[in-house]
Amino acid sequence: MKLVSWNVNGLRAVLGKGFQEIFESLDADIFSLQEIKLQEGQADVSFSGYTSYYSYADRKGYSGTATFSRIKPLSESHHIGVDRHDHEGRVVVLEYEEFYLVNVYTPNSQSELARLDYRMDWECEFMNFVKELDAKKPVIICGDMNVAHTEIDLANPKSNRKNPGFTDEERACFSKLLDAGFVDSFRHLHPDATGAYSWWSYRGRAREKNVGWRIDYFLVSARIASKLRAADIHPHITGSDHCPVSIEIEL
Repeated sequence: MKLVSWNVNGLRAVLGKGFQEIFESLDADIFSLQEIKLQEGQADVSFSGYTSYYSYADRKGYSGTATFSRIKPLSESHHIGVDRHDHEGRVVVLEYEEFYLVNVYTPNSQSELARLDYRMDWECEFMNFVKELDAKKPVIICGDMNVAHTEIDLANPKSNRKNPGFTDEERACFSKLLDAGFVDSFRHLHPDATGAYSWWSYRGRAREKNVGWRIDYFLVSARIASKLRAADIHPHITGSDHCPVSIEIEL
C-alpha cells in the first residue's frame, strides 16, 4: 500500500501547476493534502477510482485538509473532538479495516510565536486523540506537522533555534508523541540521512540551494513499523513550497 502526503499551499493554485499529472504519477492508494485553502464548492477536484474527503476551515481561504482514497473507509470524521480546535479544517480521519489514517495540518506558531500557547494546547489534545485511536487499532498520521524535530531535520539549526517550527517546546511535543508509541517513518528507515527536506522558504533561492526543513511526516504506530517498506521525500516535485512525502507499508 502506498500513501502520499503533500501540503499544496492552496489547492486551486497547484491545479494550474500540473497537479493532475503529479497525482497520477505518484499512483498512491491514499493521497492526503494539507492547506487546501478552500471552501466547499470552490473547486471540483476528483479523481477516477478515488473517493474524496474534505475538511474545510470556517475562515475562508485558510487551512483545510483533504484525502483521496482508492480504499473505501469504514468511517470518516473531521475533528478531534475539542471545539476550540475543530473550526480550522485541520484533520481528516478515516477508519479502515486494519488502521486509522489521520491527515493533519498542525497549527503554525506564527511570527514572534504569537500562537505558541494555542499550538501547545493543540499538541496536547491531538496526542490524546491519536492515543485513543491507537488503543483501538494502529494509526498512521500524515501531514504538515510544522516542526523540525532534530537538528538533522533542517539546514540551519543554530540560527533557527527558538524560531517557529524549531522551538524547544514544539520539538519536545513531537518527542512526546513518539514516546507515546509512534515512529517517524523516514527516520526509521533513513536514520542518518542529511539534506532531506520537505519545505523551503520562497526567499533567497532556498529551494535551489536546498536550505530547507523536514516538517512533513508519516508517523506510524510502533507495532506496525516493521511493516514499512519505503519512506521517501520527493523534492523534484514542485508547485508548492512543500514537496510530497510518501510511505509504502504492508498491512
